[in-house]
Amino acid sequence: MARQRGVSGRLHICARYWVSEQLHVCFVCTGNICRSPMAQNIFRAALDEAGLAGRVRVSSCGTSGWHTGEPADNRTRTELLAHGYSDAHVAEQFSPTHFDADLLVAMDAGHVRDLERKRLGNRVRLLRTFDPTAGPDSLDVSDPYYGTSEDFAATREQIEAAVPGLLAWVHATLDGA
Repeated sequence: MARQRGVSGRLHICARYWVSEQLHVCFVCTGNICRSPMAQNIFRAALDEAGLAGRVRVSSCGTSGWHTGEPADNRTRTELLAHGYSDAHVAEQFSPTHFDADLLVAMDAGHVRDLERKRLGNRVRLLRTFDPTAGPDSLDVSDPYYGTSEDFAATREQIEAAVPGLLAWVHATLDGA
């Protein structure tokens, strides 16, 4: 087997033919304990259900390091588990391990600005741009951190509404690869 660098600069292991690489989708919020881990686990479940789990790597991170190493907020975990999703998560801050993401999915406009300052190209999108019912003035995913359990439920619902559009993006990207 030979090792080659692909167009993206990622290392591929090759035998007689090119081995396709996984897509990498990374969800980004502030502290990586509420919105982005919720999106990460909901999207992982959707990929598994669609038979795409082996073709897409899903991660999440925060723009700050306040909660690095911690599990998701207990209210996030409660909401995920109540709706049949995994609550597995350890918070990370945005770092070079996330730079290779094919898509960086920001939870709000502030996160988009933070990521754009890092000159990551056109790989940054707001999650709710994948939700056809979200109006142009309501593209931020609500931050439930200072809220109630109802706020965490509303955040989950906003994320779930965007998943079909995000899955369509994955299909289109994989089919075009």
